Amino acid sequence: MLKVYAAIFVIGVVGAAAYGAKYYYDTTQNTISTLQKNNAQLEVAVQTANESVDTLKADITKLGALNRNLQSQLQKAEQYGDELRQKLSKLNLVVEALKDSKQLEGKMNGASADLWRGLMDDTGNTNDVPLPQWLQSPNPGAGDQDSSQGGESTDTNGSSTETTPTE
Repeated sequence: MLKVYAAIFVIGVVGAAAYGAKYYYDTTQNTISTLQKNNAQLEVAVQTANESVDTLKADITKLGALNRNLQSQLQKAEQYGDELRQKLSKLNLVVEALKDSKQLEGKMNGASADLWRGLMDDTGNTNDVPLPQWLQSPNPGAGDQDSSQGGESTDTNGSSTETTPTE
């Protein structure tokens, strides 16, 4: 009977060892599978981060170039503004208006029309939109009329002056 007990004991020890080995193998395989999935996710995350860094570097380079371009344009605009201030300081618009008001009006309307066209071009308007009515040159033979339609005054300050056409 001792042999039977010894055989059962040996079979039990070998069975327990086999079961322990199988359990260790299964848990190790599950851990390896989880680690492989996590590794794949980390590789994708690293690739995305590297692409983001590359994109940011390209954007920084592009923004630097745009910034330099804007800076040079700003300097040109400031120089142009300085030139205009110098020209305006030399002009005496009151005296010029008293001398030849029609010529001054033509200059002002021409400059306004140029500015209007520049604004239309800068805002991407590619249509051939005519100038607004207030910038268009008066009809030939219209005489001295104000720019309002029907000859009615649009002045809201309450004072009105009438002019008669001179020939």
